[in-house]
Amino acid sequence: MFRIGYNTNGLAHHRPVDALRLVHELGYEALALTPDPGCLDPFDLRETELFDLRRWAEDLGLELVVETGSRYLLDASRKHFPTLLEESAADRARRLDFLQRCADMAAALDASVVSIWSGAAPEGAVADWPFADAADPAKASAKAAAWDHLCEGTAALLEFLDGTSVNLAIEPEPGMFVASTAGYAELCARLGSASATLGLTLDVGHCLVTGDDVAATIREWAPRLVNVHLDDIKDGIHDHRMFGEGALDLATTLQTLIEVGFADVASVELSRDSHRGPTAAAEAMGHLLNALR
Repeated sequence: MFRIGYNTNGLAHHRPVDALRLVHELGYEALALTPDPGCLDPFDLRETELFDLRRWAEDLGLELVVETGSRYLLDASRKHFPTLLEESAADRARRLDFLQRCADMAAALDASVVSIWSGAAPEGAVADWPFADAADPAKASAKAAAWDHLCEGTAALLEFLDGTSVNLAIEPEPGMFVASTAGYAELCARLGSASATLGLTLDVGHCLVTGDDVAATIREWAPRLVNVHLDDIKDGIHDHRMFGEGALDLATTLQTLIEVGFADVASVELSRDSHRGPTAAAEAMGHLLNALR
């Protein structure tokens, strides 16, 4: 059975240890940590922060996952900038340095996974829908460069984590270069044997944006699945919502995860609900328990 977690990007106004205690009190079994200026900033870590958090997690029996979706940690003006896809080698190196710091953090916390995404490509190229770029030479060129840069950065991270107990996973994200599992599949193909240890982070709500069947996607990618995000989506719009507000069949989704033997962390991700974090976390747990019944 998988462990149900909650992502700190929905508890952005809480200290990490306070978030850990809160989700434990609500019945969660894991915490997905999104390093941010107010939460385990990897460029300004206090010496005792990781030690205290790991100790509390062990004492409470909570598993930890490290996410890397902070919006403005690397650039105060540009959301998610820079990514691994930037034209500038220096910008790509900044992102890689951040991801390696997060990987070190995951190892120090005994976290099972560090999860990344591709980022958006220059010229708006998307890996998953090649027909959209066929008539646009600029996008075709940008797409080829984006693949080179993504493969280079991902391979470097896999090598960085080699020999550790931390799994690297990539999350397809609508609006980014790797937008669906088709892009993940191509990335693995391009990396070849180096992709053997590259896991998949699947956000079930994203399937509703890209038009993929949630249960079928879980079954297809079960052997690669190491991390799951749980949220609802309404009208195919990429806006994470509370369960019951959109089209997600939560009971079938959870049952499918059980059927395929998924045994890692499935975290609620309500990144726009920090202003009501404790209430949202409690409400989400209520939906999850009802669905599991």
